[in-house]
Amino acid sequence: MTANEIVVPAVDLYSDTVSRPTDGMRRAMAEAEVGNEQAMEDPTVNRLCDRVAELLGKEAAVFLPSGTMCNEIAYRVWVDRGEEIILEETAHALHFEAGGPAALAGAMCRTLKGERGIFSAADLETVIRTRGGKHGQRQALVNLENTANLGGGAVWPLAAVAEVAECARSHNLKVHMDGARLLNAVVASGTLASAYGQLCDSVWIDLSKGLGCPVGGVLAGSAEFIDRAWLFKHQFGGAMRQAGILAAAGLYALDHHVQRLSEDHANARYLAEGIAAIGGLSVAVDEIETNMVYFDVETGRLDAAGLSARLMQDHKVRIGAMGPRRMRAVTHIDIDRSGIEAALGALKSAMETA
Repeated sequence: MTANEIVVPAVDLYSDTVSRPTDGMRRAMAEAEVGNEQAMEDPTVNRLCDRVAELLGKEAAVFLPSGTMCNEIAYRVWVDRGEEIILEETAHALHFEAGGPAALAGAMCRTLKGERGIFSAADLETVIRTRGGKHGQRQALVNLENTANLGGGAVWPLAAVAEVAECARSHNLKVHMDGARLLNAVVASGTLASAYGQLCDSVWIDLSKGLGCPVGGVLAGSAEFIDRAWLFKHQFGGAMRQAGILAAAGLYALDHHVQRLSEDHANARYLAEGIAAIGGLSVAVDEIETNMVYFDVETGRLDAAGLSARLMQDHKVRIGAMGPRRMRAVTHIDIDRSGIEAALGALKSAMETA
């Protein structure tokens, strides 16, 4: 095997970002009507933006290359340099966006501790700065992540969002929702996406995770917000030209791949129940709400990195290490029940020989 040769897992639970376009999605992409997206002349991109704006209860939306860009553009719109974004201490933007809030928006981050990535208005009040005057640190934005990744895919209850949003606005703060897996939350809770969206000043959905698209996210807000977002989209290098080929995948996914997210959730629960029966591993089965399964390697000679390597080497099963003993498996459109069974068999075998 050469240094550049790729080893393809037989069962890939590393992330839902590894999901691939279905045959139907590929056909939709091939047949897409296209134009100059940057000039607002791509009809397929325009349809996707209109569709997502309506889905999220917003006036307008913009199609972007990634969810990270959705977050970073929203921060750039809402936050002046030196102002603070308030985030839960496990937030994706804090840990996995390469310092983007500071590098691109000049923002400072103030953290608070929630429960599995979710916090209350009372928690928010503990980090609100009350000192004013010329020396006081200014705060601009409260960031919510739904579902909460490092919280194990936890779903924000709508009432909790409403409570936090009311508190934020009482302090003249905007509310932004990182909706990377918002549609997982929608399907799991039965809450309308627009119900979440109407409580937030900006919100986005990712297309390239559970929905199975090859690329992209869609950021939504007021018409004024999106007009400003276009400026930073261009400034960040986000012109995509004939992007209808990509937007068509998003439209197809919204038609065909949303309700099936419940299958991923069921597979995640089944996986967690199986892991709980394997000696040396522990998992909080009752905390599985969506498509993420965090579990711990408690005994044996292998730590999380060692178990991850053993699974891939011996069984072509990929599960990521998230810490010395912490692992994460993420179900998605490419993983059926037989894949879950194969992963459980690999875990059992690896732990028995560890």
